[in-house]
Amino acid sequence: MTETQQPTAIVADMLYAVRDRDTDRAMALLHEEIVWHNVGLPKVRGSSNVGWFMKALAKPAYGFDVEIHHIAADGDIVLTERTDALIWRRLRIEFWVCGTFEMRDGTVAVWRDHFDNVDFLKGVVRGAFRAITGR
Repeated sequence: MTETQQPTAIVADMLYAVRDRDTDRAMALLHEEIVWHNVGLPKVRGSSNVGWFMKALAKPAYGFDVEIHHIAADGDIVLTERTDALIWRRLRIEFWVCGTFEMRDGTVAVWRDHFDNVDFLKGVVRGAFRAITGR
């Protein structure tokens, strides 16, 4: 990662690194004082705390997937529309997410995701159905 990379490329690379279980690459793209906020849940502050969650998702029974539908930047602010998936064994929960990323020194300093709880619950139901039926 270099500071000359476009903010959209940095954000996409960070999300894909989490998907690829490349925790070191993902952490290198985060500011040391990162604030990760899934709106409606408590904020996670600091790279060591965010790293704990990323390492948990990299364990064999867990996972994260992402499909970026749209990504745009205005200076150091990056906006995404994407489908995220949280994975636990055969259960795959897919849901729509809008993310705002604030860049500092070529790294992600704020990662704020907005998602609809009803859409998340639908993802749980769909994922459970697929896990149970094998579809």
